[in-house]
Amino acid sequence: MKQDEDKLVPIDSHKLFAISGEAGDRVNFTEFITANVRLYAFRNGVDLSTKAVANFTRNELATALRKSPYQTNLLIGGYDEHCGPSLYWCDYLATMHEQNICGSGYGSYFVLSLFDKLWRKDLTEADALSMMRKGIEEVKSRLVVAPPKYIIKIIDKNG
Repeated sequence: MKQDEDKLVPIDSHKLFAISGEAGDRVNFTEFITANVRLYAFRNGVDLSTKAVANFTRNELATALRKSPYQTNLLIGGYDEHCGPSLYWCDYLATMHEQNICGSGYGSYFVLSLFDKLWRKDLTEADALSMMRKGIEEVKSRLVVAPPKYIIKIIDKNG
């Protein structure tokens, strides 16, 4: 198990993927989506919203599902000026949902109920970081193959 790889891939200055799956599919798919999102912004002079990126990603996964599916599950997080922060969960079968809290992999079985209990609409950045620390502690104490290091990236109005 490779544990030194950053699976939080920036899409643009205010959006990123948290992606899991086979290395080849993961890298190929994120590069494809990122390049197309940047191409759209270049051609049209406007950035896609987080919701638009999530829908484009879901559509590409659905199209690939019928040809050569990507074995990837991903979270799409971003901040838009007009609607604030948003988070989407998407799996390899092109199922997509907007979420307040989410996770993927075996660790999510241990932290989703904790995150659900701790999340509230007026959550501050400090509270969110505290929530993440509690989730990491939970995974480290309960999951046998828990990774030794974790990477946290913050997306806000400043990028």
